[in-house]
Amino acid sequence: MLSIEIPDYKTLELEHLVLDYNGTIAVDGEISEKVKEQLRALSQSLEIHVLTADTHGTAVKKCEGLPINIQTFPDDGALKEKQKVVEELGADLCVSIGNGRNDKLMCRDSALSVAVLGREGMSSRIIGEVDVITGSIEDALDLLIYPKRLVATLRG
Repeated sequence: MLSIEIPDYKTLELEHLVLDYNGTIAVDGEISEKVKEQLRALSQSLEIHVLTADTHGTAVKKCEGLPINIQTFPDDGALKEKQKVVEELGADLCVSIGNGRNDKLMCRDSALSVAVLGREGMSSRIIGEVDVITGSIEDALDLLIYPKRLVATLRG
């Protein structure tokens, strides 16, 4: 569990990190070594879930050996399926990170959500649904590794 008190905002008691794959933790279907290191570090305090429409069809293979749970939704419906997973995990226990239109509802419903404006872009539809926007997945994950950064951004 990761507990973060944000003055004049809320106290977060997070158990699950829910991530999109393509455009969020992966660029062109590939996860960098830095992101893999960050995921391993975060797995000590959070259960990590990767939810993906799997645009490249390689997400399961590329995530082998990482301390994560992965679910793919290659057919239509990833928007609602991702939201359903967050609901089942307990939205108030989730931090979600994404960049796409199909991440909008999972981000809206989570206790904390971050959008990544990375090399593959970010859907404008997600902007109004997230708490924070970062310029990279590394920066987004660092908000959880170094929570005072998150406190500085969200405090009242």
